[in-house]
Amino acid sequence: MNRKILVIEDDPSTLRLIKYTLQQEGYQALTAPNGLEGLRKAKSEQPDLIILDVMLPGVDGFEICHRLRAEPQTAKLPILMVSAKARGIDKATGLKVGADDYITKPWYRPELVAKIAAMLERNSVVSNYNI
Repeated sequence: MNRKILVIEDDPSTLRLIKYTLQQEGYQALTAPNGLEGLRKAKSEQPDLIILDVMLPGVDGFEICHRLRAEPQTAKLPILMVSAKARGIDKATGLKVGADDYITKPWYRPELVAKIAAMLERNSVVSNYNI
């Protein structure tokens, strides 16, 4: 099964790099250049995981994460926050609003790929047991 991953990222270069990385790993990459479009696609496309930037135009990633967790349709989707905001308070805020993990830019490709695989595996196990 080709897992779908939604990438919500406003920087075109970063978006292309993440999309390329995902495709190289065999994932189907969906993209959204801002948070509101990301919310819409999360509901309509039903991805298996979301990669969410924090610094987005208009509504930031923290608020988007909070909104995703508040919607029954998207509440249990694994969310990996990816941001240049590397302070401890930023990571803590991301986890507090519902992110499953947080990785800082510039990211190391093997770490990003490993986190995605682990999150998808955990979510699959949880779904199979209806936890």
